[in-house]
Amino acid sequence: MRPADGPVARWAAAGVLMAAGAYGLAAGLPAYWVFLAMSAVISGVLLQSLGVVAGQAGMVSLCQMAFAAIGAWTTAQLNVWGVPGGLYVWLPLAGLAAVPFGLLIGLPALRLRGVHLAIVTLGFAATVDVVMAANSFPGVSQGVVVGRPAGLTSDRQFFLFCCGVFALVAVALAVVRRTRLGASWRALKESERATAAAGTSVPGAKLSAFAVSAFIAGVSGALLAGQLAMVVSRNFDPGQSLVAYAVAVMAGAHHAEGALIGGALGVLVSELLRRFGVPQQWANVVFAVGAVQAMTQGSGMSDGLRAALRSRRARRARRSRGSGAGPDVPAAAAAPELPAPGPDGRPPALRIEGVSVRYGQVVAVDGVGLTVLAGEVHGLVGPNGAGKSSLVDAISGFVSAGGGLVEVGGVAVAGARGGTAVHRRARAGLRRTFQQDRVPVGLSVREYLRFAARRALSDAELAEGLAGLVAAAPGDPIAALDVGSRRLLEVAGTLLARPAVAVLDEPAAGLGHAESERLGAWLRQVPARYGAAVLLIEHDLDLVRAACTGVTVLDFGRVIAQGPPAEVFAEPGVLLAYLGQEPAA
Repeated sequence: MRPADGPVARWAAAGVLMAAGAYGLAAGLPAYWVFLAMSAVISGVLLQSLGVVAGQAGMVSLCQMAFAAIGAWTTAQLNVWGVPGGLYVWLPLAGLAAVPFGLLIGLPALRLRGVHLAIVTLGFAATVDVVMAANSFPGVSQGVVVGRPAGLTSDRQFFLFCCGVFALVAVALAVVRRTRLGASWRALKESERATAAAGTSVPGAKLSAFAVSAFIAGVSGALLAGQLAMVVSRNFDPGQSLVAYAVAVMAGAHHAEGALIGGALGVLVSELLRRFGVPQQWANVVFAVGAVQAMTQGSGMSDGLRAALRSRRARRARRSRGSGAGPDVPAAAAAPELPAPGPDGRPPALRIEGVSVRYGQVVAVDGVGLTVLAGEVHGLVGPNGAGKSSLVDAISGFVSAGGGLVEVGGVAVAGARGGTAVHRRARAGLRRTFQQDRVPVGLSVREYLRFAARRALSDAELAEGLAGLVAAAPGDPIAALDVGSRRLLEVAGTLLARPAVAVLDEPAAGLGHAESERLGAWLRQVPARYGAAVLLIEHDLDLVRAACTGVTVLDFGRVIAQGPPAEVFAEPGVLLAYLGQEPAA
């Protein structure tokens, strides 16, 4: 069996079991429970929409019921107009009708985060509720109900139809999850800066998440219209959007099984409270407590379920290999020796002139210029507060270069007329890493490296990119790696993109002496292996000496020395400013 056959077989088996289970429920449950099961599945579709925007992209959306209301209104209007095709056609049209509103709400998300974005989305939900209440749904005043087409007339048939729609949405999202778009959503959740530095448009990723989320929510509203036959504004109360968000967080709706669990819990808790005569408002308390617990643990119910299944499979795999066998993780092989550096006269991979960065009255970088030649590993060092991080931010586009020039491969990406966006600089061949761990833990090693490289990579290419740097296999989840390994994984992803120049910001932070030596040997190979020049920002001077052929020293935002490491580190000004040593008499 090929490696890819295992997951395919598991998905096929799960699909068959779910289809058999849905048919069994439709055939065996009483009519009342079929109606409740239908409600659970429709809620699951709505929760999948939250799984996109909140679970994967990490943005707060408290207006999903508003998108559902737009979908239901569209369905009712199409029914009044008598548009042919029935719900088979009306469902996708209802989803498309909600997309422009999703994009509209996504615009504030380009600037707002957290509680501010929550207020905007909740305000939109309240606005839609007021409009819907003032203008009744189409057909309500005339008593025209939303009809079901042939084959969906009974509740049992419509329940199976809802299950089919849920499965279709789940499969579509699973496919998207494996694409660069899906990876960009999960990277966005971890760090917008790292997402942009990987060459992805952050506004595009945010707007696409809201658009897809609105489409799915609109479909759920159409299903609700088909279930109830006649809907009114109170079916889409804004408070239900808050409850849906809490359930999505608690259940982990970014996975299909989490959305289904959340939908089932919403129906079951409400039904239990009704049977025991407890006010329905207590359901909100239950879900709020569950959401707080999930946020405290950093994972929802579906995440815990998947972690348990992975652990079980890992134990079985260890038993099959024998009790003494360890995990199947490749060791970080020793790096081969580097060939001699190329001749002088090479073109510059990165050239900056007159770059300045100011924060109010504070001058962090003052007219800095340096050149990194093609095929060179160049060091940038200096004491804390020297302006290294500010200079890197100016080079990569996160702050203004103050009118200074930044050229990548001879093409200006910043100058007197301003500069290009961060993701466009990354696509032009300027890639960088960060001091802090910004690797999205929701991805596997394979998914992250393909996302960072912005191209398709075989497992053989991935293994080659990891060799000598990170002791991990392509299929390993990033969440299982330690922080040091994740930082080195970021380096591997940056270089697999084969940029003109890679700016590595303190990649050795947290590494031991032996690991740092191995990293230095690996970095010396980068120009030969990847065709990329390297600008290495580092405090470990032994690593700089081992890896770099040239070095620039900053102090108080200005260049105080440039040249070969042995000569630069012997200069009196460097010894005084950087090492804190007076020159010997």
